[in-house]
Amino acid sequence: MKTELFYLTLVTVLTGLLWIPYILDRIATSGLSEAVSYPANPKPQSGWAIRLMKAHVNAVENLVVFAALVLVANAAGVSNSATTGACMVFFWARAVHAVAYTFAVPWVRTLSFAVGFFAQATLAWQLLM
Repeated sequence: MKTELFYLTLVTVLTGLLWIPYILDRIATSGLSEAVSYPANPKPQSGWAIRLMKAHVNAVENLVVFAALVLVANAAGVSNSATTGACMVFFWARAVHAVAYTFAVPWVRTLSFAVGFFAQATLAWQLLM
């Protein structure tokens, strides 16, 4: 498996698992019965769980762009140190972003998002060159 596809797989798995902690928080704060139903006035979740839900939504939005770029690069046969490095950086930036967002670490969330954006821009640049 190419490095770019490996990191696409890791990003996809990370994104696919981010929902688990906030669902466990929902069960812990509301109880299993309420967590699986549609209560009119649900109990509020923990602050970290609300932030993790937002990080998850952001991860899904960015996965769409990242996956498209990686798959186009793979189809076009574009693979070099810039694309492999960008994919590796993107994965770690998204992992840091999720943790920083969840635990409300100032500046780190924004910086990790920006690093991920520039990793995507690097992939796009390699495709357009």
